[in-house]
Amino acid sequence: MRVVLQLVNGCKVTIDGKTSASIEKGFLLLLGVKNGDTEADAVKLAKKVSGLRIFTDENDKMNLSLSDVGGSVIVVSNFTLYADCSHGRRPSFINAARPDVSEPLYEFFCDEMRKNGVEVQTGEFGADMKVELLNDGPVTLVIDSEELK
Repeated sequence: MRVVLQLVNGCKVTIDGKTSASIEKGFLLLLGVKNGDTEADAVKLAKKVSGLRIFTDENDKMNLSLSDVGGSVIVVSNFTLYADCSHGRRPSFINAARPDVSEPLYEFFCDEMRKNGVEVQTGEFGADMKVELLNDGPVTLVIDSEELK
């Protein structure tokens, strides 16, 4: 499982012109699920993300978590995070899990984030979404469950 995390001072997801999610301070999480990912991967990743201390404190140091700042998250499914661009000009998505596998793991990840005390909003799995954000910093992190100890 892979997450691209962007620290935001505002984020909105629209589907067919209607807002499906909107937050102020927090994270935009683009979540990709690959073949072989499990609920254990989702638990590890949710624990890591929900506890990250990447908001700045009064000394301008990255030292505060989502709970410290009253932040929330928007989680958007994104199979393109597992694109293989090593050959040719058209990416292959062979490593991305099929929707029948990835959607339940996406939902499980969102539930795990909630269990960790995080307010979670979502896009719509498989929908054509428009994402607007005001990146803060900019701070953008890529976190892969395979790399977590």
